[in-house]
This record gives sequence, structure tokens and C-alpha cells, in this order.
Amino acid sequence: MIPAPIKPLISFEDLDKIDIRVGTILAVEDLANSEKLVRLKVDFGNHTRSVLVGMKKERQNPKVEIEGKQALFVVNLESRKMAGELSEAMIFDIGYADKVAPVLALPEKPVPNGTRAG
Repeated sequence: MIPAPIKPLISFEDLDKIDIRVGTILAVEDLANSEKLVRLKVDFGNHTRSVLVGMKKERQNPKVEIEGKQALFVVNLESRKMAGELSEAMIFDIGYADKVAPVLALPEKPVPNGTRAG
């Protein structure tokens, strides 16, 4: 893989607008009406959210592979409707943009759900 060019510079103020938090993936549920999407139920400490993720074709068994793990999520994006369902955050994965099999961005050891990155 040849790394993509670095994106244009942004200010620290712009970076500070992105809210990335740790959440525990409580459940991975199949979306029968989608060929790509699964629904994650994610615990962010003081609330849970439904997050739709296009990983059906990228993993053999998403439920077994990621359920119970902590991962990073962008939590301050507008909710987005996909396959007739609402996604309330975006998983912060590594590799998808470069057409590399995506992997989760994980904390190196457990931290409280809702802990902010940055």
C-alpha cells in the first residue's frame, strides 16, 4: 500500500470540534434488509446508542469478532438514516479509506466508557 497524501492542515480549534469517545460494543445485530450493515449497541457510560456499520462483507463473523470490545466512536455527528434505520455515531476504524481490511481503533487497556480521545 502506498499511503495517501496528507490532507490539508486544520486548526486545533477544528480538531477540538470532533468528539471521539470510547464505547463498549454490547451487541452486534444483523440487519436483514442490508447486504453490508450491522447494528451495534454501544455503551458510552451514561447512555447507549445504535451505530450502523458496514462490516458484513469485511468480517467472517462480526458478532464473535467485536462484541464485548471497546472501540473509538465519533459521537457528535448528525444522526444518519441508513437502510431505514438511524445511526447515532460513527465507528472510528483504521484502513477502510485505504482499501485495507478495516480494524477497530482500540484503547490499549480498558478505560471507562465515555472517555474522550484527544
